[in-house]
Amino acid sequence: MRALLGFILLFNFTSHSWSQDRLTGEIFTTRSEVLAQNGMAATSQPLATQVALDILKKGGSAMDAAIAANAVLGLVEPASCGIGGDIFAIIWSAKEKKLYGFNGSGRAPKSLNIDYFIDKQMKYIPFYGPLPVSVPGCVDGWFEMHNKFGVLPMVEILQPAIDYSRNGFPVSEVIAYEMESNYKNLVEIPGFAETYLINGKPPKKGEIFKNIDLANTYEKIAKKGRDAFYRGEIARTIDAFMSKHNGFLSYEDLASHKSNWIEPVSSNYRGYDIWELPPNGQGTAALQMLNILEGYDIASMGFGSADYLHVLTESKKLAYEDRAKFYADPSFSKIPLKELLSKEYSEKRRALIDDDKAAKIYKAGDLEIETGNTTYLTVADKDGNMVSLIQSIYSEFASGMVPDGLGFVLQNRGQMFNVQDRNHANALEPGKRPFHTIIPAFITKDGKPFISFGLMGGSVQPQGHAQIVINLIDFGMNLQEAGDAPRMRHRGSSQPTGSKMTNGGTLNLESGFDFKSIRELRKKGHNISFSVGIYGGYQAIGVDTKNKVYTGASESRKDGQASGY
Repeated sequence: MRALLGFILLFNFTSHSWSQDRLTGEIFTTRSEVLAQNGMAATSQPLATQVALDILKKGGSAMDAAIAANAVLGLVEPASCGIGGDIFAIIWSAKEKKLYGFNGSGRAPKSLNIDYFIDKQMKYIPFYGPLPVSVPGCVDGWFEMHNKFGVLPMVEILQPAIDYSRNGFPVSEVIAYEMESNYKNLVEIPGFAETYLINGKPPKKGEIFKNIDLANTYEKIAKKGRDAFYRGEIARTIDAFMSKHNGFLSYEDLASHKSNWIEPVSSNYRGYDIWELPPNGQGTAALQMLNILEGYDIASMGFGSADYLHVLTESKKLAYEDRAKFYADPSFSKIPLKELLSKEYSEKRRALIDDDKAAKIYKAGDLEIETGNTTYLTVADKDGNMVSLIQSIYSEFASGMVPDGLGFVLQNRGQMFNVQDRNHANALEPGKRPFHTIIPAFITKDGKPFISFGLMGGSVQPQGHAQIVINLIDFGMNLQEAGDAPRMRHRGSSQPTGSKMTNGGTLNLESGFDFKSIRELRKKGHNISFSVGIYGGYQAIGVDTKNKVYTGASESRKDGQASGY
C-alpha cells in the first residue's frame, strides 16, 4: 500500500524542457527511460518482464513473449488478471507493416437473459458469485494470436508460468496490497479461500505464494491446446462447478466460444495517428476526447493549469455520454462509429463547452443508429514486431468463483450489462458480449510504429489514454515522464449499466497539482476531490525506426518494470 499511495510528485508549471529539467527535479521526480536494441518488455511485475525477455532471447516473437508474460501475471497478479478473464490486443506486424486488432472477449451465458433480473427487481448484476460470470476469452486469445504471430511451441512459452506456479514466488508490495484489499468480501465464495489465502489470510509482501492447481491447469493447456480449456476436462469442470452453485455458464457456452480479428480504429491528433479498438470496448472514447481537445491550444495552456484540466474534464463528460448510449456489442447493435469519430461531430460537441463553467450535465449526441481490474503489457522483438496487450478479470478477484481444482477465478465482466432497459444498446442478451473497459492503444507516425502503450483502471482508461497522448505530444514529455505525471479522473458520467451523471460529477486530482489551479477549477464549478495516487499500470514501448532503438517505460505507481536487451 505504501508504494501505491506514496507516489510523491513535485511540480512547477512554467515553460521548460521536460527531459532536461527531469534530472534536476524541477518538474517532478521520475526515473530514466530504458533503452535497448534487440527487444523490450514492459509489464506490471518484474518477474513477468524477465520471463518475456527470456522468451525473446530464445528466439521467440513479441507475441510469444507477451503470452508468456501474461501467463505469469495470471499467477503473480491474481486479483487483476488470469485465464478466467478476457483479452484484447493491437499488434504491429513488421513484415506486413500493418496493425492488427484482436477482440478476445467472452459472451453472456446463452441460458441467462434480462428477464431473470427484471423479475427479481434487480437493477444491477451483482459483482460476486455466479451471476456476473461470462465466458473467459483469454486462452482462446492466446492460441489465436499465437497461430498467427507465434514462433516457439506453447509448451515452451507457458513453462515459466508453470514453474513459478509450482515452486512459488515472493509477493511484491503493490500486489500484496491488492490481494488484501477485497478478500473479506470473497472468503465465503466457493474455491476462493483455498486458492488465494494462506492460513486464512492473503499473503504479505515477501511471503512465498504457490498455486499448484494453476500449474496443473497451465500444463494441460500447454500440452493439449485451447480445446483442453473449452471442450475438454477444464470445460467440464467449469460446467459442473457452475451448475452446482446455481450459475448459468455452461459447457455449451465454452465449446461455442471464438475470438475475433478486428480492424483497429484511429483518429489523427496533431499529425500522429492514435489507434484503439472499436466497441464493445471503450477505446473510441479516448479518440473522441482527443478530437474535441485538438481544437484547443493545449501546449500554451500548460500542464496542470486550470484551463487545461477544465477542457480535459469537459471533453471527457461529452465523450462518456456517447459511450453510455452507443457502445455495445456490434453483433447486436449497429454503432455510428464513423460519425462518432468524425472531426465535424467533434466540432459540434466542442461548441457545447463553456470555457469558464463546468457543465452539470450533457446529453449524448443526437446520432441516428441503424436497425454497443486489469494488467497491461507491451513487448517488442528484434524483427520490429510490437504487441500492445491488455488482459483482465474485471474487479479485484472478479466473481470470486474458483472452479474445483483449477486455480483461477472466473471473471465478473457480465456485471457491466444493463438489466434495467431492454432497449439499451448494452442490455443483457444471451450470447452477447458486454460493454468492456479494457483497451490497448498504439500510436503511428507517417505509417510507421511510434509507441505501444496502455494502462489499467476500469472506466478511467480512455481518460488515461488521452492524458498520455497529450503529455507526449502537447507537453513534450518523454515516455517515462508521460506515465509518471499526475493524473485526473472524472467520475459521475453515464454508465452503460444505466446510472447517470448528477451535479457535474466529481473531478478527482492526484497529488502534484498546484493549489492555484485547484482554486480556479472550483471557481469554474468543478467538484474537486483528492487522491495521493489514482491508478497505476501504465506501460509503454517507443521505437526509433531510424536508429532501430526501443524505449521502455513502466510508471512508478506499481511494481512494474520495463527492461530490454
